[in-house]
Amino acid sequence: MSDIWWQTKGEGDAHLVLLHGWGLNAQVWDCITAELSSHFTLHLVDLPGYGRSRGFGAQTLAQMAQCVLAQAPEKAIWLGWSLGGLVASQVALQAPERVSALVTVASSPCFSAREAWPGIKPEVLAGFQHQLSEDFQRTVERFLALQTMGSDTARQDARLLKSAVLSLDMPSTEVLNGGLEILKTVDLREELQNLSLPFLRLYGHLDGLVPRKIVPLLDEMWPASESIIFPKAAHAPFVSHPQAFCDALLALKAKL
Repeated sequence: MSDIWWQTKGEGDAHLVLLHGWGLNAQVWDCITAELSSHFTLHLVDLPGYGRSRGFGAQTLAQMAQCVLAQAPEKAIWLGWSLGGLVASQVALQAPERVSALVTVASSPCFSAREAWPGIKPEVLAGFQHQLSEDFQRTVERFLALQTMGSDTARQDARLLKSAVLSLDMPSTEVLNGGLEILKTVDLREELQNLSLPFLRLYGHLDGLVPRKIVPLLDEMWPASESIIFPKAAHAPFVSHPQAFCDALLALKAKL
């Protein structure tokens, strides 16, 4: 199996692995790496099939987690955004001894709307899957626009994410479909109830993909975890509110 693209930078004493979201790559973190690299040793990763990690087909969530774990430091804080949040959560479930803390950003243990559970309507995800086969680039662009909608800096945030996508080869339709399949079907709500390591959840108040209504539900379901909602952020709080985002990570590090 080929290795995934992995870059280490920074000289901080704590390892921090950053996992990007669907359709994207590690360049989404460019807006915060300078700030974080004096406090952490950063591990920037392109998930299998995304960005510079070529040569992979669609993978299950467990396969993705295994793939990333194979190249990861012995122990680290794992941070995942959106789909990356599911991968980081799966890593924490598969290898808790390798995780000093779990951080999920604009992520849900169950992205798909279910009975009494707010989320993305399954038919919307299925629609994205259908459009992918027809107009690949436009589908990804629509998804990015959805992610930043609502924040004061929506237009420039979307531009930033778009430049991260377009700077590298697009993932294959198969890989993108596989990612949407994970978003559509995975549900880690119950499994994560038994997680006994520090767990920080970060949300954007205006997020159109991960509704803030799930925050109190998860506060109740996972009482040991901590949640922070950024008031004017949408789905990419680290792009719209980089300073507040980094402050939350430094506060977490201070507690470990």
